[in-house]
Amino acid sequence: MQTVKIVVTGPFSAGKTEFIRTVSEIDVVSTERKITAEAERIKQTTTVAMDFGRITVDDDLVLYLFGTPGQKRFDFMWEILSEGMLGFIVVVDSNRPETFREARSILQTFKAYAPTPYVVAANKQDSPDAWDLEDMRVALRLDPDVKLLPCVALDKEKVKTVLLELLFTIQTLMESGKA
Repeated sequence: MQTVKIVVTGPFSAGKTEFIRTVSEIDVVSTERKITAEAERIKQTTTVAMDFGRITVDDDLVLYLFGTPGQKRFDFMWEILSEGMLGFIVVVDSNRPETFREARSILQTFKAYAPTPYVVAANKQDSPDAWDLEDMRVALRLDPDVKLLPCVALDKEKVKTVLLELLFTIQTLMESGKA
């Protein structure tokens, strides 16, 4: 059996923990803590070290999912969590364009850690205020060949689709000798 390390990253409150919880076949190991009053208007807790989940794709493949903290003050964990990853997913909240610049920065940081395949998940696409994918692509300055996928972190099928697209990207690059 082969195990593959996938990192799920993105800005604060983008939906990384929910993404992993939705698809994990084990109880997610989480390091969430109560957050300051200023950030409470968005959510009550934040990841301070990592989230860990697992999903068995088939008899031969198991994915270990590592979620990063989204707050900049915990970014020292990013490099540690990126070690040994075969690919990563950047989760972006489609309703919060004020986080797009931070998402671009996180994407560039992870690309610098390791030249591994990645996809971008446009979370909360079920919201009436969600940005259109092509508008997000422009705002995030994504190359046309980067997969920008619609996602709803609470929808198991949508989360699986994002993971499968990343696996297809990894497989394609491995077969071409580029990964």
